[in-house]
Amino acid sequence: MRVEIRFPQLSDAAAYYEAVTRSAEHIGRWNPVEPDALPDMVRRQGEALRTYLVFDTEDGGLVGTCNVANIVRGRFQNASLGYNSYLPYNGTGRMSEGMRLVVDACFRPQAEGGLGLHRLEINVQPENGPSIAMAKRLGFRLEGYTPRMLFLQNAWRDHERYALTMEEWPGAGAGKLS
Repeated sequence: MRVEIRFPQLSDAAAYYEAVTRSAEHIGRWNPVEPDALPDMVRRQGEALRTYLVFDTEDGGLVGTCNVANIVRGRFQNASLGYNSYLPYNGTGRMSEGMRLVVDACFRPQAEGGLGLHRLEINVQPENGPSIAMAKRLGFRLEGYTPRMLFLQNAWRDHERYALTMEEWPGAGAGKLS
């Protein structure tokens, strides 16, 4: 495997800053660019939010991040995924590999170190072709359209919603968290 995933640590702040700064133009159209956000990201980890960092196993570089947010338990067992792929790894397939590990971790039972979720969704701006391609590569299906869902770049942005349940995931809980 060319990548590994793990939860963020304060010691990742410099790598995070460099990756986000280097990729600011690449990700800034779709998501806020906040290179100093890692300490706050670490602080906010908990029952409703888990962030995974994707690292290249060959050179140790930060490939991307994936937030598993709005985690709802009880009868729903659902969360939303949001992700950024950083340069120079964009287009190499490494982020797709990392996202497969994240989805595995989301569907793996809690007793086995996973999040024990049943359903995941990805909300994507309709113009964000690369993110839609990622959702489809992972097997997410288009489920709906939400007008004016998120306030980004000084405007309310429409989003398409893609979803996947544990039963639809071919790797159902197989990945390992490093």
